[in-house]
Amino acid sequence: MPTRFDYWSDIADQVIGPVELRPSDDPDFRDLWRLGRLGAVGVHEGVVTRGGALRYREHHVRRADRDGMFMVTGLVRGTMGVEQDDRQAVLRPGDLAVVDLSRPSRVVLGPCRTTSVVFPREQVPLHADALTARTASRIRGDRGMGALASSFLRGLPQQLDAIDDVSGARLGTTVADLLTATVTGCSGPGSRAAADGHRHALLAQIRTFIELHLGDPDLAPARIAAENHISIRYLHKLFESEETSVADWIRRRRLERCRGDLLDPRLRGRPVAAIAARWGFRDPAYFNRVFRATYGAPPGRFRDARLLP
Repeated sequence: MPTRFDYWSDIADQVIGPVELRPSDDPDFRDLWRLGRLGAVGVHEGVVTRGGALRYREHHVRRADRDGMFMVTGLVRGTMGVEQDDRQAVLRPGDLAVVDLSRPSRVVLGPCRTTSVVFPREQVPLHADALTARTASRIRGDRGMGALASSFLRGLPQQLDAIDDVSGARLGTTVADLLTATVTGCSGPGSRAAADGHRHALLAQIRTFIELHLGDPDLAPARIAAENHISIRYLHKLFESEETSVADWIRRRRLERCRGDLLDPRLRGRPVAAIAARWGFRDPAYFNRVFRATYGAPPGRFRDARLLP
C-alpha cells in the first residue's frame, strides 16, 4: 500500500524530475504543494509543516534527460540550506539559490515555505559556467535584482490557475529573463555572465521589435539594426548565436501567427490571402509554398482539416 512518503516522492518527480529522496529521519509527510507550468518552466510552492519533514533532500540523477536542468529556489519563510559544488549557503527569508539538478546536491529544510522554478539551461541564455558558478550561493533577496526576482517568484504560484497556456509560455520566458538578469547582477560588471546578460537583453529587445512589426512587409535587417542602434553585422552575429538568421526568425514568427489565425474559428471566413497579408506575406504563392513546407499541407487544406463542422 502506498505510503505518504511514496506519494511525496511521486510529487517530487513531477516537480523536479526523476530523483531519489533520502530523509534523515522518519518524517510525517503532511506537506503542502502547489504545482504548475509556464511553458518550459515548472513552478512549485512547498510548505514544510514540521521540522523533521524532509530535512535532507539529495538529488541523484537517474536519467540522462535531466542534464542541463536547473532550479532556482527561494525561501519565503522559515529555514533552509543548500549544498553543491563544495559550497554551502544558508538562506534567509527572501533569499534565492541556484541548484544544478543534473548533479548531486543537498537541500536542508526546517519548517518553511519555499517557491521554486525548474527550467532547462537553454531557457536561460547564459554560458553554462555562469550558472554553475552560482550554485549553492546565497542570492540576497533584500536588494537589487535579487529583491525583484524574490518578490516576483513569491507571488507566482497563487496566479497559476488564472494563466492560460499561451500566456503561460510567454510568462515562462519572462521568468527566464528575470533569472538571467538576477544571476548577471550578482556576477559583477566585467564577468562572462554580465556580457551574456547584456547580449540576451539586446536580443530580447530586438525580438520584441520584430514581433511588433511582423505585419510590415518591408521589415528587413537594415531597419531592425537602425531602430535598435546597432550595425547590421552585429545584428546577424546576435542571431548566429541562436543558430538561425534574422530572415528565418521573421519568417518563422510570421508563419506561426498565420497558423494561429487559420486555427481561430472566429476567422474562418477570412480568406487565406488576407491572413497572409496581415502578417507581412506579399506573395500568396510564396506564402502557400513556405506554409506547406513548414506544416505539411497548404494553408487552406490545413485549416479545413482542423476546423471541421
